[in-house]
Amino acid sequence: MDSSYLLGIDVGGTSVKMAIFSQQGKLIDKWSIATNQKNNGEFILEDISVSVKEKWQELDMDASQFAGTGVGVPGFVDMNHGTIDFAVNIGWKNYPISSILSKQLSTPVIVDNDANLAAAGEYWRGAAVDADDLILLTLGTGVGGGIIVKGDILHGVAGMAGEIGHVTMVDEGGAPCNCGKSGCLETVASATGMVRMAKEAIEGHTDSMLYKICHEKKELTTKEIFECAKNGDKVAKKVIDDAMYYLGLATANMANVLNPQKIVIGGGVSAAGEDLLQPLRYHYDRYALPKVKEHTTFALADLGNDAGVAGAAWLAKAKTS
Repeated sequence: MDSSYLLGIDVGGTSVKMAIFSQQGKLIDKWSIATNQKNNGEFILEDISVSVKEKWQELDMDASQFAGTGVGVPGFVDMNHGTIDFAVNIGWKNYPISSILSKQLSTPVIVDNDANLAAAGEYWRGAAVDADDLILLTLGTGVGGGIIVKGDILHGVAGMAGEIGHVTMVDEGGAPCNCGKSGCLETVASATGMVRMAKEAIEGHTDSMLYKICHEKKELTTKEIFECAKNGDKVAKKVIDDAMYYLGLATANMANVLNPQKIVIGGGVSAAGEDLLQPLRYHYDRYALPKVKEHTTFALADLGNDAGVAGAAWLAKAKTS
């Protein structure tokens, strides 16, 4: 039987998303299970294997019909050995995911960083299908990055290429980052960073809508920050402009080095749409070289939560064909 299908798996801290695609990129089915974090993720791969085999049985499929399986994980990946050096929010360390899962599923298994695969997903089926050179930025709890150059993922010598969230933007007195450094882009342009900056900014501004929201709810979201800015709140506008200044500067610096055709913005914060893109473009244009600006366009990610599984399936196709 020919290997007509691809399996894409996106392992996250709270859920594992899975999908079956045709070789041409048609989505056949998708589903998810909860991430079992007991014993540092010891049971995650077994749970995945059981779930996949149940789905195959439901669809009257088996391993012989699959060219391969791609897996995205939120951490540092050793591409050469198919191991996870360290997976954020899961607990895997020096974990041989490829060899374990390939035995369980009886398919080749290829592993990569989840942000890289989100970029590959948008390249294969989403907002960047027309761009062989692109940068994807995901703005969520952190800031992730994936780079496609001439139709393939850029990894670098140790698989660390694309970690734009950890370029230093505040060199003195920056907020601590989960990576162990301080002042990273992630601390000033992620959802977490924007909320932190907003909470700092509202002190002494009791007339701000953000102040009222924060003191009534004891919490704040980026959605509320953008809504308050839309309604004229000066503090909210300043928080957004500051965050987009840092993001625009970092993105322009990356673009000046890589000269991409497209820059795609994804992640939860990207739901702000044009209210995010407008100030981002403004600051990007201040720092990008004229020729770079001329040939680069911005786009919002199309695939949402499906980008990771699509990119994982693309990886399986690219590395097994």
